[in-house]
Amino acid sequence: MTEITDFNKTKLANSLGMAKKAGKIVTGEELVIKSIQADRARLVFVAHDGAANLVKRITDKTTYYEIPMLDIFSAAELSHAIGSDRKVIAVQDKGFAKKMESLMK
Repeated sequence: MTEITDFNKTKLANSLGMAKKAGKIVTGEELVIKSIQADRARLVFVAHDGAANLVKRITDKTTYYEIPMLDIFSAAELSHAIGSDRKVIAVQDKGFAKKMESLMK
């Protein structure tokens, strides 16, 4: 799991919420995998406390297609950030993805 400050984690969650409002994310295992395979996903979030087979499947896809993946949020934190119950999210906008990745440094 990647280490991040609480401040940056909050900013990251807020950015996820803004991306959701802008319609720049997809959620749910199958839609995220389709987005990865179609080369639309720019950054993928998976809940670190999600089911082991879900985490492995998403990790394998993001590794194969060379898409950055973050596992810093729990399922509850991801769900709270976007306002719906989800364990995996793909950001499809380059600008949002770049901003979120910069918060990790």
